[in-house]
Amino acid sequence: MAVHDDVLRYPPQVLRQYALLADGERGVIVGPRGDFCWMCVPRWDSDAVFSSLIGGGGMYAVTPEEPFVWGGYYERSSLIWRSRWVTTSGVVECREALAFPGDPGCAVLLRRIMAVRGDARVHVVCDPRPGFGAHGLRSPRRGDDGVWRTDLGGVHLRWSGADDASVRTTAHGDRRLETTIEIPAGDHHDLVLELGDRPITGRCPDADRLWRATETAWRETTLQTGTVADRDARHAVAVMRGLTSGGGGMVAAATTSLPERSGAGRNYDYRYVWIRDQCFAGQAAATAGVDSLLDDAVRFVSARLLDDGPALRPAYTVSGGPPPEQSSLDLPGYPGGHDEIGNRVTHQFQLDTFGEALLLIAAAARRGRLDDDARRAAHAAADAIEQRRHDPDAGVWELEDRVWTHSRLICAAGLRDLADAVPEDPAAKRWAGLAETMVAETAAFGVHPSGRWQRAADDPRNDGALLLPAIRGAVPPDDSRSRRTLDAYVEELTDDGYAYRFRHDDRPLGEAEGAFLLCGFLLAIATHQQGDDEQAFRWFERNRAACGPAGILSEEYDVTERQMRGNIPQAFVHAVLLEAAARLAGPPCGPRKTAPLR
Repeated sequence: MAVHDDVLRYPPQVLRQYALLADGERGVIVGPRGDFCWMCVPRWDSDAVFSSLIGGGGMYAVTPEEPFVWGGYYERSSLIWRSRWVTTSGVVECREALAFPGDPGCAVLLRRIMAVRGDARVHVVCDPRPGFGAHGLRSPRRGDDGVWRTDLGGVHLRWSGADDASVRTTAHGDRRLETTIEIPAGDHHDLVLELGDRPITGRCPDADRLWRATETAWRETTLQTGTVADRDARHAVAVMRGLTSGGGGMVAAATTSLPERSGAGRNYDYRYVWIRDQCFAGQAAATAGVDSLLDDAVRFVSARLLDDGPALRPAYTVSGGPPPEQSSLDLPGYPGGHDEIGNRVTHQFQLDTFGEALLLIAAAARRGRLDDDARRAAHAAADAIEQRRHDPDAGVWELEDRVWTHSRLICAAGLRDLADAVPEDPAAKRWAGLAETMVAETAAFGVHPSGRWQRAADDPRNDGALLLPAIRGAVPPDDSRSRRTLDAYVEELTDDGYAYRFRHDDRPLGEAEGAFLLCGFLLAIATHQQGDDEQAFRWFERNRAACGPAGILSEEYDVTERQMRGNIPQAFVHAVLLEAAARLAGPPCGPRKTAPLR
């Protein structure tokens, strides 16, 4: 399998080295050599125009010509990233962003190269290749205004600020635009790249105006202080906002096919909206008082419930359609993995999503943010639970169909929470009664002889998902089953401050899979509920540090190698970090449902 020139010149890095730019409609993964190595256009689940991250063609790089060491940081409460290179003679920064909020049909990539100390000299490569590298530059034209324009097989390009660029041909016959830009000390130079699904007409945008609009838009989506880790909480809000489209759907991650473990075959496409993840995000936003993200989650989930009712899919595209069937591309993949697009989850039934949807809607009710669609969606979810509560489902970890304990208890939690949140609803008493029935039914098969919850009637193991029933209120935190589940989980499924989903086999935990950061933050919330703040902060601090300079969190963390694993950024991990940061700032006992209205 051929390795593309882009991959050889800008090889893949460990995941901690990458940053994210996002505008709600698509995202860019930025490497330490200033390489934009992943982006899909026009939408999250479209074909990639930059795919060197997984061995394909296409990238856009700004790189100092001198030897350098790399660093970077986000501007406050935003996904405006500053790549920073300390060279042998000075300091160069590149301020980078997708113009925000994004246009669904056209990505606008902003790069401002700044000579912070000393003169700067950078090499620039512009080589978008739609179709995961299948289509290269087609007769690029530089107009009298110095602006480059071309059609890349249905993706239209306009590039301004690179008047001196020229078309170069690589040893493999690929064509790309390249230039070298020199910037005097203290000065800056702007590049604006537009990529869209329609011809790009009109005057070229003014870089200063685009930067001001993007800064303003990010300031409007921010978090008030009041958590135990305001900087990380604000960053979590920015990541979640960047992953949330104009229709309200939040993709699970920006990428596809980044392996959870080398050679293990666990490579998935996460460029879709998982209903459960969206509900986690909305509940975290309600807890922290970020109403814009709460409203987005309620709007998207309500629409899917009203459309599909008891046939609700676990995941959707941001436009509300089903994810495509899983297939492979003829690409080398990220090292240790292989290339996959599409997701087979669309054929699964996951009962707990209905319970999570009710918890989300109840949180919105407490914030005074329910509309008629959300109320009707709540009835649809409750009816679906009543209709399908005995059906085997794939569960929270998308495994084989079983009658999972967690799924039933989360549905009970949702029914009870909704009944408490909208007691005036004529169905509230029925919902509360059904919740009691489901807890009793589940206890008949879901309690281990030791008195803790177990995964299923035929699976006595413990599971990180079994921390959620007490957190969400299916049973009280001081219920003996809650305490015994928590105690046994800490004993059996944690190691050195990290938490794991469940025990796969007799191997040490870290040999079967990476630590699951979602579980680590749930453990922080669960121990805080029990009044043990010392341990709660221990779990919280350990897990929030499992990132690189950009503060991006993945799904799993390889404790032995201290490396991130899986797709980035993992939205539900950032969501539960936000919830934990808000909860740990509150009273030590009892659930903190939502932030007080301001």
